[in-house]
Amino acid sequence: MLAALLYGQEDLRLEEVAEPTPDAGEVVIQVATATTCGTDLKVWRRGGHARMLIPPTLFGHEAAGRIVALGSAVSGWQVGDRVVANNSAPCMSCFFCQRQEYSLCPNLTWNNGTFAEYLKIPAPIVQHNLLPIPAELPDVLASMTEPLACVLHGVARSNIQPNSRVVVIGDGAIGLMFVAVLAQRCAEVLLFGGNDQRLQIGEKLGALKTFNHHQISDIPTVVRELTDGWGADVVIEATGVPSVWESAIACGRPGATINLFGGCPRDTTITVNTEQLHYSELTLKGVFHNTPVYVREALALLATRAIPFELLISDHRPLKDLEQVFHDMKNRKAIKVAIDPSHA
Repeated sequence: MLAALLYGQEDLRLEEVAEPTPDAGEVVIQVATATTCGTDLKVWRRGGHARMLIPPTLFGHEAAGRIVALGSAVSGWQVGDRVVANNSAPCMSCFFCQRQEYSLCPNLTWNNGTFAEYLKIPAPIVQHNLLPIPAELPDVLASMTEPLACVLHGVARSNIQPNSRVVVIGDGAIGLMFVAVLAQRCAEVLLFGGNDQRLQIGEKLGALKTFNHHQISDIPTVVRELTDGWGADVVIEATGVPSVWESAIACGRPGATINLFGGCPRDTTITVNTEQLHYSELTLKGVFHNTPVYVREALALLATRAIPFELLISDHRPLKDLEQVFHDMKNRKAIKVAIDPSHA
C-alpha cells in the first residue's frame, strides 16, 4: 500500500509499504478519511516529536474508517464496523493512571500512520480508545475526535464559569475548536489570530469579537480595554510560541487562569514576572493531550452536529497531494484538509 513516512524536517515521502496484519488484540482499519492538524504541521516542520514519534516513521494521527481485519482475542468488534481510534491509550496501571491522570501516563501507547490506505490499531487502543462511529456522522467529522478530545480536556482544566471572559490566542484548528466549545458553554470569547478568513470562521463559531494581531501592537492592552481595565478571566494560548505564552500571561486579570495549551519547541523557556504571579494569584497551567473520557465526549459532541465543525475543513485531497497540503498549511492557506487514502 502507499503510505506517508516522515524522515525528518519537512521531509515527507510517499512509499510503498506492506499492508499491516493484526496481532493478538489488534485490529486493522481501512482509512476512509484522515484529517491533517496543527500537530502534524508542527511535527513536519520540526522533524519529529519527543513523545509521539521518532523518524523515520509512518505519519498522521487523525482518521476514521472501517475494520477489515481482527486479531485473535478481539471481542466486541466485527469486520465492517465503522470506527474512530484515538492516537493513544494509557496503560491504566501506573502511578498517574491510578490517579486518573491519564494524559500524564509515561507508558502511553502511541499510534501513527493514518496517511495510508490501512492502519493497524494497537491492542491498548483497541481496548480503551476505539469507538464506534454513529451511523449519521460523516467520516470527515468523526476523524476530528482526537483534537476535539484534547480541546475538551483543555476546557475542563481552565476554570470556565458561565459568562467568563475568555481570550483565545491562535486561529488554527485547535484555537477555533476552543472558541466553538467555549461559546457553546456561554463564555464571552475574544479571539486573536493572524488570518482574516480564519477569524471570520471564529465569529461563525461563536467568538464575540475577533482581532488580527498584525494590526495590533499590544494584545494585553487591547484585552484590558475590553475588560474594564482588568484583563481576561481565562486565557487560552494555542500557538506554541514562547513569546506568545508570555503575552498570554499578560492578558489575564488578577486571579486568572492561563492555559498554556500550545506545545512549544523543545528546550525553550519563558520569563514570568514573579510579583505578578504571586500578588495577582495567577494560575498557570500546562495542559497536554486527552484522556479516554474526553475521547468519548468528543465523539458524542460531534455526533450532535450542534457545532459546525465542518467549517474547519478547507479542502478534500488525495494522498498524492499530501506534501503540497502541508506547504499550504505552512503558508496558512488551509486549516484542516481531509485526505482520502483510497485515491493515491
